Amino acid sequence: MRAIKIALVALVSAGLIWGCTNQPQRKPVEPVPGAPNQEPTISLYINEQGIKKNIKLEEYLAGVVAAEMEPTWPEKALAAQAILARTFTMENIKAGRVKELHGTDASTDIEEFQAYDPSRINDKVRQAVASTRGQVITYRGDYVKGWFSACDGGISATAQEGLAYTKEPTPYIKSGARDGCLEITVPENQYWRVELPLQQVRAAVQKINGTDPGNITTVDIVERGPSGRATRIQVGSATVGAPDLRLALGSDKVRSTLISSARVQGNNLVLEGKGYGHGVGLCQWGANKLASEGKTPQEIIKFYYRDVDIQKLWD
Repeated sequence: MRAIKIALVALVSAGLIWGCTNQPQRKPVEPVPGAPNQEPTISLYINEQGIKKNIKLEEYLAGVVAAEMEPTWPEKALAAQAILARTFTMENIKAGRVKELHGTDASTDIEEFQAYDPSRINDKVRQAVASTRGQVITYRGDYVKGWFSACDGGISATAQEGLAYTKEPTPYIKSGARDGCLEITVPENQYWRVELPLQQVRAAVQKINGTDPGNITTVDIVERGPSGRATRIQVGSATVGAPDLRLALGSDKVRSTLISSARVQGNNLVLEGKGYGHGVGLCQWGANKLASEGKTPQEIIKFYYRDVDIQKLWD
């Protein structure tokens, strides 16, 4: 009897050991080659003054977060923005995009880099940056593209759909994420309408692809992406990419490509839609909502980015 008990104990123990050793093991985080292990000092081109200055990266980020997101928003949303902004900064410095323009790591020109306004920094912003110090988003050992938009209209887009980006695969961008941002965003993001002179539209099409659409009597959305965003629009006799047309007409006027209606009315193109921005990556209003629901900055990031790691590069 004692021998049977010993055998049973041995079997149970073996089973426990086998069970433990055969649990799914999380793959180790792949480090980014050449990534700093101490906070770097970066060179910043102050576009408004035409000067260059050196600044600690974390100090710089506080000015970015304050400019890119409302500083009074929940701290966890600001912290998610900080992680994203730090990633965007490191990825762009590695690529050397601003170095080619100004000989610096970064720029305060929003079209060249990120918004930057240290006058908006408050204690919430400082704490958000400090609480995520050194944290960046990576995918298979490299920085992700740190894309974000103001309001994705309730559903996120692929990079190809929202930005017409096809330079390289971005499998870490989660499309179709439904964040309920329209429930809390401002009215102009819930619904917008714009009238644009056909003469301006015609010039925009010519600028995009060099084709004169002729006398514009009709405008039709001929293709939509997975989230419902317009991706191709026929304007008169020419067809153009919707993201390109949005930028050419003014992204502050055509607030997104989540267009519900496009028509010619008199001498104007009339567009109606929802959302604000390209809808790729993090949605700021969505981050606001998720933070108010108790989500951590890391959980907010992973709501919009799939299969990514959040690494701490420096203490």
